[in-house]
Amino acid sequence: MKRSAFFLSALASCTLLLSSCDGNKTAETTTTTTTTDSAGHGDMAGMDHAPMSHAATPDMKGVMNTMMTNMDALKPAGNTDHDFAHMMLAHHKGAVEMSALELKEGKDATLRAMAQKISDDQQQEILALEAIAERLDGAAANYKPTDPADPFTRQMKSSMDVMMTNLGEPSGSVDQDYARLMVPHHQSAVDMAKAELAHGRDPKLKAMAQQMINAQEKEIKQFKEWQAKTGSQLKASSVLYECPMGCEGSQSTKPGKCPVCEMELEKKA
Repeated sequence: MKRSAFFLSALASCTLLLSSCDGNKTAETTTTTTTTDSAGHGDMAGMDHAPMSHAATPDMKGVMNTMMTNMDALKPAGNTDHDFAHMMLAHHKGAVEMSALELKEGKDATLRAMAQKISDDQQQEILALEAIAERLDGAAANYKPTDPADPFTRQMKSSMDVMMTNLGEPSGSVDQDYARLMVPHHQSAVDMAKAELAHGRDPKLKAMAQQMINAQEKEIKQFKEWQAKTGSQLKASSVLYECPMGCEGSQSTKPGKCPVCEMELEKKA
């Protein structure tokens, strides 16, 4: 998946449109399972991850793509603190949605507990970020959004390129997909927060960025430990059965009959 045009495409259309947005209810950054944000993606013509609706695609990858669509639609104002706050708002809302899906459909008690904590923590941070973002609307420019050599531009771009590379396909296990995709999602937030620490100027926002790094690096470690501990179980659960006639939509993680031709499913070699 190519991500090289991501941040620069957004920056090429840099305006101060965000300064007129309501910090508490930004249409560009709202991602919920009941409302699909369609604003502004046309400005991100260089991106190759297709916009996906969580309502139409109830899986972790769908939530990640919807979040990225909303981040693509943001128009950088050229102020590091302002742009970090708005980008992190959209990023956090993606984590809250992914956690909501885990709580709704996940089975693993450890992951469900993590999902609840992540949701609670990041919803609190969303409230704080909204207030800061509103305060910073109209802040003076202090970096060059269209310059690929600008350190803040380069760090922010890299953080999101890595996050959206090799997402893979849904495994059929909400637990497995949540743990797998929350690792690059959290790592992206850590990298964004490090860019804010290096180049931001707002003391309160920089303090929040450090808190994000501390919390999410710890959670990345927990997700990786869960993956290592349950690796053999996940491998067993991913065994596929399919129709010997190759009927579309017949693959399953369990034996049974094909829903199309009703032949017995065969274990995939």
